[in-house]
Amino acid sequence: MGLLNTPTAIVVSFCLLGVMLYKRVKLGITLNATALALAFLSLEWHQIPSVIYSTTVDLLTIAVVLATFAIMLLSQLYEETGYIERLSTNLSKIVNNPKIVLGLLPAIIGFLPVAGGALMSAPIVDTEAEKLKLKPEKKAYVNIWFRHTIFPVYPVSQLLIATAALTGAPLSIIILRQIPVVIVMIIVGCFFSFWKVPKFQNREKQEADANLNSSLKGFLVAFFPILTTIIVVALFSVIDIGLPEQNLYVLIATLLGLAVLIGISKAGIHTIAKPFKNWGVYDVTMAAYGAFLLRNTMKLAGIESIFQELVTSGSLDIAYIITIVPTILGFLTGSPLTSISISASIIPSNIVSLPQTAALVYMSAYLGYVITPTHLCFTFTTDYFKAPLEKVYKYVIPSFLITFAAALAIYFRA
Repeated sequence: MGLLNTPTAIVVSFCLLGVMLYKRVKLGITLNATALALAFLSLEWHQIPSVIYSTTVDLLTIAVVLATFAIMLLSQLYEETGYIERLSTNLSKIVNNPKIVLGLLPAIIGFLPVAGGALMSAPIVDTEAEKLKLKPEKKAYVNIWFRHTIFPVYPVSQLLIATAALTGAPLSIIILRQIPVVIVMIIVGCFFSFWKVPKFQNREKQEADANLNSSLKGFLVAFFPILTTIIVVALFSVIDIGLPEQNLYVLIATLLGLAVLIGISKAGIHTIAKPFKNWGVYDVTMAAYGAFLLRNTMKLAGIESIFQELVTSGSLDIAYIITIVPTILGFLTGSPLTSISISASIIPSNIVSLPQTAALVYMSAYLGYVITPTHLCFTFTTDYFKAPLEKVYKYVIPSFLITFAAALAIYFRA
């Protein structure tokens, strides 16, 4: 038994987490410190080195941490080579509407299923949002919200695949049931992002046909490294080549994307070396490790058994387990997979295997994860735009409530 019981230890640890986030301590330090604090407060002394060791040598952790490091290098190299600016400039010329670009680009880059990937779209969002004179909190909201509209219907999403496996519900039916929710997410995002925002007046006169072809070619060239990564991840997800951990696919795909970017940009050694000198790359990588350490510590502390006891004793209704429990767990852990794993294990199999139940559990956990400050994309984005959390939540909370209501309405119509 640790110094405190598990519920008290979790409360104290997450209070520490909140303070460190408020003080803008580096996220890598914050998550690891929170995990260690929870370990010291809730675990036996001999369990602490054990959870650190098991997290460090776990193949899933290694794969995700290395993939995170690679995607951060890709993101930084996009900036160093100027290709992120080319991507933004050419797309804005093709579409010629900053509002569409702001909604589209984070979603496109959202195809990269790596923690902290929102940083790749942040510079583009910043450039386009300036044309509409959006405030920092709205820039952050746009980047966070639109990035996460794609995952509930992305068929090679690891979270969706895991949800289907854990619940026993067909993947295709889960996706179909979540299409209306995604539509609501997009509508809500457009409303809170662009309501009463004046239309952008482009004073530049363009020769449409000639410039369109040039811009389209420029966009495709600039987007090709990301597209390469997406295609390789999709191919690996469909064709099993026998790797022991599927997240290694993401690492391989990202390295190929890096190679393509270096090749087409003809980046020199000096340019390639610059991202390795950026502390942000290592902070995000540390944060990815800290997220796993925190998740494993919470599991070892016995959070799952607490909920199982509540269900067994009748203190917790099944409806709450399908909705409130996944949402809270997604919010607290910053891991929708952990939330879904725990929720699926305490819901009777004949109920959780129903597509409508599986979809609602997924959306509850996912939305809880999207809005938590421990969510890497959330914290990195607010830090990038220097936007206070409370001002960003002014848009995030009502968006969450409306989308969650839509998920409930679809569930009860079944």
